[in-house]
Amino acid sequence: MYNAAGQLNKDRLVERFAPLVKRIAYHLMARLPSSVQVDDLVQNGMIGLLDAINRFEAGMGAQFETYAAQRVRGAMLDGLRENDWLPRSLRRDFRRIETAIAQLEQQNGRAPSETELAGALDMSLADYQKMLHDARGHQLIYFDDMVEDGGEGFLERHLTDDASDPSKILEEQGLRKSLVQGIEALPEREKLMMALYYEQDLNLREIGEVMGVTESRACQLHSQAVARLRAKMFCGGGVAPKKAGRNG
Repeated sequence: MYNAAGQLNKDRLVERFAPLVKRIAYHLMARLPSSVQVDDLVQNGMIGLLDAINRFEAGMGAQFETYAAQRVRGAMLDGLRENDWLPRSLRRDFRRIETAIAQLEQQNGRAPSETELAGALDMSLADYQKMLHDARGHQLIYFDDMVEDGGEGFLERHLTDDASDPSKILEEQGLRKSLVQGIEALPEREKLMMALYYEQDLNLREIGEVMGVTESRACQLHSQAVARLRAKMFCGGGVAPKKAGRNG
């Protein structure tokens, strides 16, 4: 793909697009827990950039930057998956939140408040909000959501046979429909949060400024919204409570 001056051209492309790698890394950092190091993202991103350059064909022209950005971001996400950057203890805590949301929604027929959820989890509101903040970077979908213990998982029920590529999962119509319905059912502030985060592509600091709250509070609202969506997707929109409530 390269002529005699190919190596020189390759070095120039690396130098030219290195700032793109850093921009993508810092953009992702706003959505990840503090345990993730930006240098690790950059390092993985540079691997993606080199891969893009090696696959580059002269005929791609101006499309190269778009192609390179996709390869860089993909390499960063691959690195995150390999390192399992969200501790299992946090995932367990988040599962508890999801289950509590589903139980209270079934009992009360509406979205539970943070105070109600804190009570259901037998903790103070401050401790509950800290748990939400610690879950920063929690994702809508994990690989272990593909199959649930003892039976068919949510994704298996909604995905076609050729949708095993994680990058394609959210493009599936069945899952997209469930997500749209879930987002529509969110409390208004959390619905606004999701719109600013996923549609306007703002980071948490910018969202906090728009909503008039701190970055920390924006983080909590995002984690809460993700928990509500996962409760609908993976708890079937409500599960039978383990213990009978006061009314039965």
